[in-house]
Amino acid sequence: MARRPRTTREQADYEAESALLRAARRIRRWLALAASASVVGAVVLGIALLYLRSQALPVSTVQQNSEIYDLHGDLIRSYSAGQNRQVVPLKELAPTLVQATLAIEDQRFYDHFGIDPRGLARAVWTDLKTLSLDQGASTITQQLARNLYLNHDRTWDRKLKEAVYAVQLELQLSKEQILEQYLNQIYYGFSTYGAQAASELYFGKPAKELSLAESAMLAGIPKGPKYFSPFLNPENAKARQKLILNAMAEQGFITKQQADEAARQELHYKDQQAAPPSEAPYFQDYVRQFVTEELGISESLFDGGGIRIYTTLDKRAQKNAEEALAKHLGKDTELQGALVSLDPRTGYVKALVGGRDYEKNQFNRVFATTRQPGSSFKPIVYLTALQNRFTPLTKYKSEPTEFPYDNGKKVYKPSNFNNHFANDYIDMRQALAKSDNIYAVHTLLDVGPDKVIETARRMGITSPLSPLPSLALGTFPVSPMEMASAFAILANQGVRVEPTAVLKVTNAKGKVLYEAKPKQERVAEASYTYVLTNLMESVFEEGGTGSRVSDLLKRPVAGKTGSTDTDAWMVGYTPELSTAVWVGYDKGRIVSSLDSYQAAPIFAEYMEKTLDPVPPKLFPVPQGVVSVYIDPVTGKLANDACPNSRLEAFISGTEPTTYCAETTTVGQPKPDASGGTRSWWDDLKRWWNE
Repeated sequence: MARRPRTTREQADYEAESALLRAARRIRRWLALAASASVVGAVVLGIALLYLRSQALPVSTVQQNSEIYDLHGDLIRSYSAGQNRQVVPLKELAPTLVQATLAIEDQRFYDHFGIDPRGLARAVWTDLKTLSLDQGASTITQQLARNLYLNHDRTWDRKLKEAVYAVQLELQLSKEQILEQYLNQIYYGFSTYGAQAASELYFGKPAKELSLAESAMLAGIPKGPKYFSPFLNPENAKARQKLILNAMAEQGFITKQQADEAARQELHYKDQQAAPPSEAPYFQDYVRQFVTEELGISESLFDGGGIRIYTTLDKRAQKNAEEALAKHLGKDTELQGALVSLDPRTGYVKALVGGRDYEKNQFNRVFATTRQPGSSFKPIVYLTALQNRFTPLTKYKSEPTEFPYDNGKKVYKPSNFNNHFANDYIDMRQALAKSDNIYAVHTLLDVGPDKVIETARRMGITSPLSPLPSLALGTFPVSPMEMASAFAILANQGVRVEPTAVLKVTNAKGKVLYEAKPKQERVAEASYTYVLTNLMESVFEEGGTGSRVSDLLKRPVAGKTGSTDTDAWMVGYTPELSTAVWVGYDKGRIVSSLDSYQAAPIFAEYMEKTLDPVPPKLFPVPQGVVSVYIDPVTGKLANDACPNSRLEAFISGTEPTTYCAETTTVGQPKPDASGGTRSWWDDLKRWWNE
């Protein structure tokens, strides 16, 4: 019998039922496939874990002495692979230290298997977005694996190995064993490894006796042993301590009240008995900072990785610098000083002393950007002026003057030292020699403060500067390194060579990890720097602010003194060396007249001793410079009728073209500076002596 045809409704129901059946079959197939994949995955994972568990972990990295050498290849210091480390069981560490470490380093330590999936995913995503390897997402286990078995290279290969070793550690050790090894392995600065040795170093007590506040402070150091050191950077260390205490409260280790009380607690540190390195300790710190922070080489590798660091230090120059500072700073005083010396031609740092006593205070004042340079900043003003059609004969009247600024809303009224004014018109040479402040401010305002700041930036001064009238008198702080580097440009005929302290770094196998390629840039034409140099030589001549040390200098030297209520400077150069000396007190104490006079003799004695084997050398005269005898009174060319003439250097085309008097007697000798007469023989002897 024939089947009755389905109605439209019946056909629709049939098709819907068939679709449901097909969907159900597909779901069953997918579930079966997923179950099979899960089983296969579980089996593979189980086999992999069993394999990793059966494999022995690699031998820990063997440490070797790292060494640092001077410019001539002489050893400065060998960093011993021996470490300040005291291994103790976990139970001998204060519970608050363990909790603080977990809170800041690895919150899910007890919940992961060596790798934190959430942290890893976040770090990978960030790295992919930035195309970098900056994000670590390292768990405590991963950090332990890296410290024990790997280097600190930022490569995917190293990160993959780190993850594998972390899983192996989790398979072979308990969480407590991993945590114990980590807290005995981690680096806390000053060649100190492990929490027990660190507790003794910073607080003079065993780690089990640490308070909550001390534990939080100590736990913050490994993130950056220099940056978060309570000895070297107390403000950074305190901020990180508070961060850790808050994290401990958020994670339930302590209450918010306990966190606040611990943050307010005053900590008492053990007196730091840091034995000074063998030689040039401040320079060594500078090199360490460059290698670890700029090149990314870890502190532990620096201390015991067998690396070789070749530097620009000249040990003889360094010894001269240290002796000059020690002699003139005296004993039983808090007066501090700093000296840095560069070779203008190469940018090499030849000597660097950051303070009077490294053992008592490791703060490196060569890089301190808190000291006002005073009048030693003026050559930057005058270089800008010479580049803008000023000449050595440009005159301003030295007298008490009020300078309106800020559209006339404000007035600046500078003074001269001891309120001494010439009360007459003076030129640039006289202004430099006498360090006249009125002349300097006139020059700054006429040439434009913004142009002076632009010149300073080209000369490598990065400290904040503002276009105010006081800029001419060096009221904005800069570092001695910035000043020495800027004056080196004048010595090097307008070419700036990037300051360099590290020439090359190699690993234990001799592979070059870094090689210096100092940047060179012309920032001023040689003719302008020569004219300014010629003017700055007057500072050391009779009547100049540096004349008291002129008998110590046996060669042409250009420079500028500088003084404020709290700072004394002497910055100067020869063709071979540019040196900045600063003298003052650390805590804003007023510098006495006697103290302020020490910068110049430190400079003079260092320069002469260091350059003693080098024959005196004149500053080379470049093209574009012309020297003529001028009459200082009229600013015109001198002839036989003009008394007190002097030889002056000019940018070609800016020299005077008319004479001070219309008539002269041919063959009559020229007048000398004292008003007498000077013959060609006198001129020849003067040239020979110079």
